[in-house]
Amino acid sequence: MAQAVRFCETGGPEVLRWEEVELGGPGRAEVRVRHEAVGLNFADTYFRTGLYPVPLPAGMGVEAAGVVEAVGRGVTDFEPGDRVTYTGSPLGAYSTARVMPAAHLIGLPDAIAFDTAASMTMRGLTTAYLLRRIHPLQAGDTVLLHAAAGGVGLIFTQWAKLLGITVIGTVSSEAKAEVARAHGCDHVVIYTRENVAARVREITGGAGVPLVYDSIGATTFQSSLDSLSRRGLLVCFGTASGPVPPIDAMQLAAKGSLFVTRPALADYIADSAERGALADELFAHVAAGRIRIEINQRYALPDAVRAHRDLESGSSIGSSVFTL
Repeated sequence: MAQAVRFCETGGPEVLRWEEVELGGPGRAEVRVRHEAVGLNFADTYFRTGLYPVPLPAGMGVEAAGVVEAVGRGVTDFEPGDRVTYTGSPLGAYSTARVMPAAHLIGLPDAIAFDTAASMTMRGLTTAYLLRRIHPLQAGDTVLLHAAAGGVGLIFTQWAKLLGITVIGTVSSEAKAEVARAHGCDHVVIYTRENVAARVREITGGAGVPLVYDSIGATTFQSSLDSLSRRGLLVCFGTASGPVPPIDAMQLAAKGSLFVTRPALADYIADSAERGALADELFAHVAAGRIRIEINQRYALPDAVRAHRDLESGSSIGSSVFTL
């Protein structure tokens, strides 16, 4: 038997249940993984609330790190005892152990701890595709990043500095502004008391930025558009405040022939070779200490309800993790 967090209906954090589950052995192309740490991501709340519909009842969570306990027929890339991490469907990472497709696993270097991996595989790979795949950024470019003190934000700003990118980051408080600055954010805008687009124009001498990275969604969409330079690109990669409004194509033209994209991590790690390349670059930076992963919130896995409440309150800074 294993234990897992599951939900039978959509709703608030209270729908999450800690249950015993039958595990069984791995089938063809599957592995059984014993988890050592489990990631907590804002995207988890999208499944719980029904924003991302899934058949119910369902498990919860898409990211964890641990040790392979058994492999099924046809599995050649992993064997029992291997250290691994993963992110992506199917749901079920909020568990002490699980059976899952071997194709989703990523080998974890000895230099990276399990809790570090579980707190940064999704965020780190998200940062990797944002910086290395979306647009050909060059040293000297300036970008706007919302939620600069969040889990992705702190990795993003450190990685951007390695690439010579100037980052204007938004945060909600002075405490979060200090955290963002400490991780390399060049200019910090406290959106609760400043006009974001106006500050971006001021910082850039009126030009605006060629790229805006927006994980907030509904409440920041307009200021993101207003911060772009002519022919700029808005990258909407999250909806923490709700979905972005319907896009008015004429507004994009009127504001300077703007572009908007809504990428998903799954489409940048579906190919095993590309996933491996992004993971190798990420792991190399983390193992060498060029990118620091700081876990600021830790929870026991049965405390998932409290963890989700904290996450949705906006009080979290940086990465969060469940430890077993």
